[in-house]
Amino acid sequence: MADAAPVTAAAPTPPAEPDAARRQWQAVEQLLARPAARATGSVTLGGSKHAYRSDAAFLPVAPTGLDAGGSEPEAAILATAYLLEGAEAARRPVCFAFNGGPGSASVWLHLGALGPKRVVVPDDGSPPCPPFAVQDNPHSWLEHFDLVFLDPPHTGWSLAASEAARKKMLGVDGDIEALAEAMRVWLTRHGRWGSPVYLAGESYGTTRVAGLADKMQAQGVMLSGLILVSCAMDLQSLAFAPGNDLPYALFLPAMAHTAQYHGLLAGPLAASPAAAREAAEAFVQDEYAAALQAGARLGERGRARIARRLAELTGLPRALVEAKNLRIADQTFFFEALRPRGLIVGRLDARATAPMAASRTREWEFDPGMEAIAAPYAMAALAHFRAELGLDLETRYQLLSLEVNKGWNWLRGETRFGAFTSTSPDLARALRRNPHLRVLVASGRYDLGTPYSASDWSLAHLDAPPEVRARITHRYYDAGHMMYTRQADLTKLKADLAAWMGR
Repeated sequence: MADAAPVTAAAPTPPAEPDAARRQWQAVEQLLARPAARATGSVTLGGSKHAYRSDAAFLPVAPTGLDAGGSEPEAAILATAYLLEGAEAARRPVCFAFNGGPGSASVWLHLGALGPKRVVVPDDGSPPCPPFAVQDNPHSWLEHFDLVFLDPPHTGWSLAASEAARKKMLGVDGDIEALAEAMRVWLTRHGRWGSPVYLAGESYGTTRVAGLADKMQAQGVMLSGLILVSCAMDLQSLAFAPGNDLPYALFLPAMAHTAQYHGLLAGPLAASPAAAREAAEAFVQDEYAAALQAGARLGERGRARIARRLAELTGLPRALVEAKNLRIADQTFFFEALRPRGLIVGRLDARATAPMAASRTREWEFDPGMEAIAAPYAMAALAHFRAELGLDLETRYQLLSLEVNKGWNWLRGETRFGAFTSTSPDLARALRRNPHLRVLVASGRYDLGTPYSASDWSLAHLDAPPEVRARITHRYYDAGHMMYTRQADLTKLKADLAAWMGR
């Protein structure tokens, strides 16, 4: 805090504004005053050359509520748009895209799958050698939409104007409100209220999208479709917490799939990833879920049978399975599956591995699946932003902020008793309110952050009748959380999108 200004006898002077708060507000003012960075380019899609222009500008996020009229902006959000030249803009579909974290910028979808440029990394989840660059993306979604990538406040170069605004936006509902306002401003500035509007989110971005679907419907915006990549709408299905047995069952099929990939299984389970995965799904359905629910009431014979089958499906020692009380958490699998080889298994891409420390610690220091792509995307993105989009900011670009993740407010409204965050009720309500809303879901089989079977569970438990759930399409891919980093899956994702759009 700055010292108070001196007081004179004639005219008392109010305390000076704290330097840090003033600098924070000035930084947002400067971002909002920047002219849009504009450029042009072209990309070949489906054998045809598509010319586009890019438009990168900071959008003001005004306070919401009845008493918010005339208030100063609470944040500046960077919107990077790619707009097809020669199209009838007023009627052309527009897709807003977000990543997750929740402290992640939108660079992964932007330069991984959707945009006209992409970062190329090895198909097997291993890290590439520098230097890194972007190249044309022949599978860009620009063929179907104008694309707008939004970086929420506290990610990328986007900023909140005050600590109070930052605190409000570091939470599920405040984040949704800020992004809904940013999209309203973008649609207004670009005259796109006649366009069909789609939302695409990855990981926590799906948490956002599910909440935004209902929020925007309530604000009079009828969305045409949602694309959910690596779902995280129901945190109860993903969080290994005391008293929550659900993830132990939901992660098992992906663990078995991964164990087969790394050569840990024997007999029929080793025949193919599908054989291992389907056996695990059947085991969960027929025995394991009931065994978890039984707890200490499970008899010795039943306990021995469950432990034996868990060891067979995961490749872990039976003694370890029994020591863990028949419950294999994600980090147990990461550290124990390949311990005899001195390797850690990746979380976001379980095909990826990295050497353990010489001390063979079980401390989670980094994710091999994330390490393989973080630096390539960061360095290639910053080069692309400056050289091709004209964004010449020198301030730090927040690719992924763990500080944001740790400080996130997961509570919503009347949440009590430490309940897990869920936006699947928002999605179900949006689907019931809007009979034209359709959903495409994409899941990677080697994702041990948001495993495909947890997404299956969330979709199966939506509070909506069968005819409403029939508007949801779920597709699966043979890579991890960012399945589009694998060329074959990038191609399949685009084909699945095109088929979904064609319906």
